[in-house]
Amino acid sequence: MRIVLAPQEFKGSLTAAEAAHSMRDGVLRSVPDAEIDSIPLADGGPGTVEAVVTAAGGRYSFARVEGPLGAPVDARWGRIEDGRTAIIEMAAASGLLLLPTEGLDPRRASTAGTGELILAALDAGVERLLIGVGGSATNDGGAGMAVALGARLLDDAGRALPPGGGALGGLAAIDVAGLDPRLASTEVRVLADVSNPLTGPDGASAVYGPQKGADAVAIAELDRALAHFADIVARDVGIDVLTTPGGGAAGGLGAGLIAFAGARIEPGIETIATAVRLDARLAGCDVVLTGEGSLDRQSAFGKTVAGVARRAAAAGVPCLAIGGRVRDVENVRAIPGLTDVEAAAVESVPDTEAMERAGALLAEATARLVQRWQAATI
Repeated sequence: MRIVLAPQEFKGSLTAAEAAHSMRDGVLRSVPDAEIDSIPLADGGPGTVEAVVTAAGGRYSFARVEGPLGAPVDARWGRIEDGRTAIIEMAAASGLLLLPTEGLDPRRASTAGTGELILAALDAGVERLLIGVGGSATNDGGAGMAVALGARLLDDAGRALPPGGGALGGLAAIDVAGLDPRLASTEVRVLADVSNPLTGPDGASAVYGPQKGADAVAIAELDRALAHFADIVARDVGIDVLTTPGGGAAGGLGAGLIAFAGARIEPGIETIATAVRLDARLAGCDVVLTGEGSLDRQSAFGKTVAGVARRAAAAGVPCLAIGGRVRDVENVRAIPGLTDVEAAAVESVPDTEAMERAGALLAEATARLVQRWQAATI
């Protein structure tokens, strides 16, 4: 029996490669002679660089950049296609996992380090940038990135605006005369797993602000600040980013990359699935297993599980999914192309135990799911 394993990271507990290893253990408990093809995936968040570099036989580079609250961090990025294409994760420079929970501050967090990573890639002579925008700690609309790339964001006294999304309400003017000219000749593609607009009830602040430490007051303030930022961008840069799908990705970094780097936004899982030749590797297999840390109603929109299920359906291959947690089960089961779903940890298992035993729980869930699928196909 030929089985493809195509999980993404289980956030906070397992990398995509570790998840695939645990799933492999589970498969072999049920099908000891299985032929297994492991394909760690990502959708633009953490794990994107590793997935693409591994699949394409690329290489890693490192740059010391400014972290989300200013402390330096060593960020890894990748190069493929003989160095012509760079793969960057904004999370490596401006991500949630770089800060302790008690240190989150979306009013002050900046994407400056992401801009510095882009500069490092440009200095290396790349022709194309693939930028994963999941896992951010920021809500600054890409303002910090823009400044790192040479733009000037000014208050009404002509002074440089402080970093962070909270300062954007005081933005009076944007000067892009000093923007790095190499951006004009560089293809920039944003790999996103969401299609949220910049502002509003489905925008960056309202939907993702809470996980970055924003309370109701901060969410309202940040949303107003991003709306004002979009107005100034439209006036001074000439690009309307207010309602662009995906503009709200990574606290508005999607919008900033469109405005200042001429980027286009695309579903990260589709780009990465193509890079790892997922369609070719699904051809002729008996079943594919995928998974991520949490399966819920959001999993149907641009996420890894939905992307794998869609491609599996096109190949006529059953698709089984495992979530560290599975919530809103009926909507998850309704994802097109998905055959069956299993939770690694039931709700009665405390989060701390679920995280500590993530690998073992995932292996056990994989074994259960494969056995159930086998029984249903007899």
